[in-house]
Amino acid sequence: MKKLSLLLATLMTSGLVLAKLPAPTPEAAAAADLAKARTAHGDKVGAYKLCLSQNDVASKYKKAGAPAPAACVNPGPFVPPAPAAK
Repeated sequence: MKKLSLLLATLMTSGLVLAKLPAPTPEAAAAADLAKARTAHGDKVGAYKLCLSQNDVASKYKKAGAPAPAACVNPGPFVPPAPAAK
């Protein structure tokens, strides 16, 4: 009986789960794009810092005659993306 009531409750609420969300407003879409750009830049900065630390460790343990570690590319300061043209 418990299984049947759980099944019925699940079936009755499944329609709510499949409901569509409204389209985001232009302001919300712009905020989402800005957040996505900041996250991507943060990932680039993290990769740059990791590269610097890996090169530091590699230079400490480098054997004579081994090539130098690859140069790291600095992503620079964060520049917000230009707003989309309408």
